[in-house]
Amino acid sequence: MNTTGTVRSVNIAPKKGRSKQPVASINIRENWGVEGDAHAGMLEDTSHKGWAHRQVSILAWESICKAREAGLDVKEGDFAENITSEGLDLLALPLGTILRVGPEAELELSQIGKVCHTKCAIYHLMGDCIFPREGIFFVVRHGGVVKPGDAITIQEWGDGTCAATPQAALNELAAQNAH
Repeated sequence: MNTTGTVRSVNIAPKKGRSKQPVASINIRENWGVEGDAHAGMLEDTSHKGWAHRQVSILAWESICKAREAGLDVKEGDFAENITSEGLDLLALPLGTILRVGPEAELELSQIGKVCHTKCAIYHLMGDCIFPREGIFFVVRHGGVVKPGDAITIQEWGDGTCAATPQAALNELAAQNAH
C-alpha cells in the first residue's frame, strides 16, 4: 500500500448543505477545521456537541471517479469534502492514523464514513451517495496551509481508536453498517 498521496483539490463552502468549491489554498486550524468553511468550529457550536471530531473531511479522487463511471457529472468538492486526495487508499487506514498534509498540517483519523440523516442532492440524482461510506474525517492536531499538489504522508499508523471520537458516533456507524 502507498504511504503517500497528493492533494488534488482543497474545497470550502460558506454554508452547510452545499457542494464545496475548489480554492487555491485552505488554512487548517488546530481544534477548529478549515477557516472559511461552514463546518469549521464545531467545538464551539453547541448544536453539534459530540461531533467535533469531524473537523476536516477527505474524499479520494478515486471514489469520485467511481461515481463518474456510474454516470454522475461530479467533480472535486461536489461531495462536500474539504480535501480531495489522490493516490492514497484512505479506506485502508485505521482510526487514529496521523497524516501530514502539506508542509505543516497534522490530522488524526477520527471517523470513516458517516450516517446521512437527510439525503443529499447526489443521492437524489443517483439513488446513492459514496460519501457516507468512503468519506473520512479528521481532528486537527496541528494546523497549516494546504494547497493542491501538496503531499499527504502517513506519519503514524493508527491502532483503530481515536480519543476524539465519541462512542455515540461509533455506535451510529456500527448500526448503519449492520443493515
